[in-house]
Amino acid sequence: MTDTATTHTVAIDHPDGTTTISVAHGTVLRDALREAGLSPHSRVGRRVNCGGWGLCATCGVRVADPPDPDHWHDDLAARFGYPRLSCQLRVTRDMRVRVPEKLVWGNRETG
Repeated sequence: MTDTATTHTVAIDHPDGTTTISVAHGTVLRDALREAGLSPHSRVGRRVNCGGWGLCATCGVRVADPPDPDHWHDDLAARFGYPRLSCQLRVTRDMRVRVPEKLVWGNRETG
């Protein structure tokens, strides 16, 4: 599913600034973030998480111009303003994400 011949630019806004990485098409966003040293998890979530199965909701990120949800949690997150799960998003185009500061899951945004 990963196409290493095609890459996309992912700009990541995080508490220390912005980092831009090149990611192979189809790569799971959580994996790309972790490989770049930018864990999407809270401090607790780095040690206690589901390993990318989409069950614990600790890898949430904010996505500018997000793709349509295709996972049950992302559908609810989009509907109610919570972060999207980076473990359930594949990089299929250039994108900008924000890794929010969080205790566990990330805060709800309204409006």
